Amino acid sequence: MEETIQDENKLIAQRREKLNELRSRGVAFPNDFRRDSLAGELQDQFSQRDNSWFDENPTDVSVAGRIMAKRVMGKASFSRLQDQSGDIQLFLQRDILGEENYANFKQLDVGDIVGATGELFVTRTGELSIRVRELKLLTKSLRPLPEKFHGLADQELKYRQRYVDLIVNKKSRETFRVRSKVIAYFRDFLNKRGYIEIESPMMQSIPGGALAKPFVTHHHALDIELYMRVAQELYIKRAMIGGFDKIYELNRVFRNEGLSTRHNPEFTMLEYNEAYVDYNEYMDMTEEMLRGVVDHVLGTTTVEYQGESYDFKKPFERLTLFDSILKYNPHITAEQLHDINEAKKIAANLKIEINDDYGLGKVLTEIFETTVEEQLRNPIFITSYPAEVSPLSRPDDKNPLVTDRFELFIGGRELVNGFSELNDPEIQAQRFREQSELKDSGDDEAMYFDADYIRALEYGLPPNAGGGIGIDRLIMLLTDSASIRDVIMFPHMRPEADLSVTG
Repeated sequence: MEETIQDENKLIAQRREKLNELRSRGVAFPNDFRRDSLAGELQDQFSQRDNSWFDENPTDVSVAGRIMAKRVMGKASFSRLQDQSGDIQLFLQRDILGEENYANFKQLDVGDIVGATGELFVTRTGELSIRVRELKLLTKSLRPLPEKFHGLADQELKYRQRYVDLIVNKKSRETFRVRSKVIAYFRDFLNKRGYIEIESPMMQSIPGGALAKPFVTHHHALDIELYMRVAQELYIKRAMIGGFDKIYELNRVFRNEGLSTRHNPEFTMLEYNEAYVDYNEYMDMTEEMLRGVVDHVLGTTTVEYQGESYDFKKPFERLTLFDSILKYNPHITAEQLHDINEAKKIAANLKIEINDDYGLGKVLTEIFETTVEEQLRNPIFITSYPAEVSPLSRPDDKNPLVTDRFELFIGGRELVNGFSELNDPEIQAQRFREQSELKDSGDDEAMYFDADYIRALEYGLPPNAGGGIGIDRLIMLLTDSASIRDVIMFPHMRPEADLSVTG
């Protein structure tokens, strides 16, 4: 390891010498080269052409990007240039570039950023290339890239130095192209249906909209505690009270929870609400939207993830939380689940920690999360969540102990949470009081009492349904990524103990 560091420092020193020589000539870091073409687009447009076509249609192009490979062979050399769209081969000849410029090319390092101008042609091996007439160094790379044969193998280093990972890892670049496509698709889907996008506060005096522990910060000028938001929901509904009937926000939320393959302290959520519909109609729309984004991004409605296949073409199954416990626990009876003492015995046998103040709904939810979630593989909506764990959901008209709420599970993971929104201010105030009591008894994830939101409800919130999609987990699914860190460009990491920069 020490020898590797010494070798790298030696290479960095050599590159700094080259940079110093450029500085002495006043040509370091120029910004006067303009490209007119992208490598990937040239490949798409011309890779099927042959030299007879180029003889009749000479095509002059200017490209710019990073040198990813370099092969010097006396009077002629090859190099591979990579930009955001893809890569293309450069062919450089001493007779065309001239002695001085060809010598300068030989001094370039893999990782340097260059601009190149020349004519397209096809090599004897059939590869589209640029016969370079002019070559200009635009940015000197001082640090060597990882060896091509193994790339950036260290997982922690991959996340910590994502900028290097993106340079050398095509799969990582493709993952974030997929992410961009997904986000653009959702916005387009909702915009075409008359939704408008809003931006709600990231810092709030009272965090609300989800059962989660918030991050706390301090505003010095006002001398008050503020919280990073845990959800966008309550502000979206405030906007609905103000008259916007179809509304969404696609942005970051923050939760002070542990790190895992499924959890990052900040992540992206799409929250979307529509007036005058219920949660059944919202399940229909969510299903349509997810089936559409899968087909748009993958070109198929079958998702391959970690060795399993998930079918988005078939109608998504729907099952109540209560019935799902019975289905996946054949030894448990409905009578047991209706009796809180029996339910607590079941939880104890399953080694589930149950507090004395848990009601039946909370106990059933714990049993569901322990015994059912992992078994929900193909897309399935679980409905009728207990009111005890759904403080913002509308109670079911026939059974007020449960709510008009759904969660969508795929591959054993919750991906979407939605419900008919509770718009009765008196019931909502009572739910907030119950949450406040839980918080006072030590539940860090329980909600605060939000008096302003209750005041807003008293002006009248139209009946509506809303949903929230975890964008990061969806991207994991669509890119066959095992960890959420693979799909967040710059995931949260512990600070480096000793970050030394050679200089």
